[in-house]
Amino acid sequence: MVKNEKIMIGAVVSEFNYDITMMMLERAKEHAQFLGAEIIKIVKVPGVFDVGLAIKKLLEKKEIDAVVAIGAVIEGETEHDDIVIQQASRKIADLAIDYGKPVGLGISGPGMSRLQAQARIERAKGAVEAVVKLHRRLRL
Repeated sequence: MVKNEKIMIGAVVSEFNYDITMMMLERAKEHAQFLGAEIIKIVKVPGVFDVGLAIKKLLEKKEIDAVVAIGAVIEGETEHDDIVIQQASRKIADLAIDYGKPVGLGISGPGMSRLQAQARIERAKGAVEAVVKLHRRLRL
């Protein structure tokens, strides 16, 4: 990679808790631009549990250097939120290793209220920053 070459990022965004996740996506796009990267492909999925296949499809694309997963797992009446985030995060880590490309975990939760999720919208920027830094440091 040429040092000044723009890093091309794919984003997988959960539609569940849409009002929160779409604001997270906007913050991620702004931060990517600030860092000299660009989110060039966005795939919306029904929920956080569904991110794995979409991430895999983006990682298969030659023009995609890294992917960020964006979502908000809000606590419900059962422990469903714990199961969702555990399975999604495990798959995200596995896909990064399998494809040799950074995948950022921009999913907030579990165990948080809607108000806490709204307060964590800015954390989507952290996922972008992580993949940009890792991509540059590994010279992918």
